Amino acid sequence: MSDYKEYLGLGIAGNFALHLAQAGELEDFKDVITEDEAAPKGIFPFYLPCETEDASERPRKMLSIYPLSSDTLALPKESVNVQAEPEVALVCELTYQDDKLVFIAPQYFGAYNDASIRVAGAQKISDKKNWGANSKGIAAELLPLDVFEERGMMDNYTICSYLRRGGELHAYGENVKLKGYSYFHQKLLDWIINQVNTQEDFGPLEDIKAYIKACGNPSKLIISIGATRYTPYGESTFLQSGDEVLVAVYNHNRYELEDVETALQNQEYHKPAMSVLAQKVL
Repeated sequence: MSDYKEYLGLGIAGNFALHLAQAGELEDFKDVITEDEAAPKGIFPFYLPCETEDASERPRKMLSIYPLSSDTLALPKESVNVQAEPEVALVCELTYQDDKLVFIAPQYFGAYNDASIRVAGAQKISDKKNWGANSKGIAAELLPLDVFEERGMMDNYTICSYLRRGGELHAYGENVKLKGYSYFHQKLLDWIINQVNTQEDFGPLEDIKAYIKACGNPSKLIISIGATRYTPYGESTFLQSGDEVLVAVYNHNRYELEDVETALQNQEYHKPAMSVLAQKVL
């Protein structure tokens, strides 16, 4: 899969209540002060569409390796724990003025897996996000967006996720409406613009603006807008070779959760008003 090799890849940390605690990452952000209690904690890079000079410097050279796949998730070579992170991704066009991001135009949305290494004491969020090819997931079929604002089509969508292991389907992430994100619609876009332009290299966060400038101000962006909460099974279960990670973003006015579960159980991944990511774990 190479459709997004020219796209900047960013993610948002802490945009869904309680997820950071479930992921064991609250301690990482103890010194990060946000403007309000519900605000996301920051933005991290998972892919930079340009080469970096030195693997010992930031940004790490690993971040220039294209990580996205729509069908495969390759576990790290090291013996580490990895969890899927079910999310929604926005595919956007970016506008800059004097090297500052001034406008974001979301065009598509869909199912995304921000798979993450679970290690204590990582220096930066990005250290746990891109370990090489096929370390991230985005659905092959995304949904065209009408508007990213209240009463737009995304208000009619819900996200759920499952892990298929040993032929059985286990609920991995909670079944939650997209409106459950702490920051959403224009409030989220305004926050992203401000965060990109002002975020400094501090604690687990990095200077995103400097990275973007080094890549020549990419005009296209994939941004994952935050992982949802785990079920008890998802919170305690790490990925193994042979698993299949399933993330579905679906129109809840058209489908009941049982309909989605049946479709996933039967490997029916191409349905209208639904974006499904199905990744075999290697």
